[in-house]
Amino acid sequence: MPHIHIEYSGNLEHVVDMAGLCDALRQSAAGLDALPMPGLRVRATRVDHYSIADGDAKHGFVDVSVRLREGRSDAVKQVVIEHLFETARTFLAPAMKTHSIALSFELREIDAKLSPKCGTIRDHLEEPK
Repeated sequence: MPHIHIEYSGNLEHVVDMAGLCDALRQSAAGLDALPMPGLRVRATRVDHYSIADGDAKHGFVDVSVRLREGRSDAVKQVVIEHLFETARTFLAPAMKTHSIALSFELREIDAKLSPKCGTIRDHLEEPK
């Protein structure tokens, strides 16, 4: 963990480099001691059906959900969400200057007893050189 999921309005497809945003958030998260790098997952999902504010099609959104396993203090969770939010805000700043975009974040804890995991990513990571 964590899993970072970006939902974004389809009208931003050619306005924001979503692959770049995914990578920026991954790099930002990997720089935090509280988030183990091998557990990082960042993905983006385009949403084609939405209605925002006054219904004008010019409005767009980027909604980011951060899911973490339980056990981190409130202070650590606050640092995580503020750090990642600032990363996204900075990345999106150029697009937000010229387009109507709402950015939102949410951090949710996952009950480890109800979220089994397995995988081999750690077995395939290269040792730092």
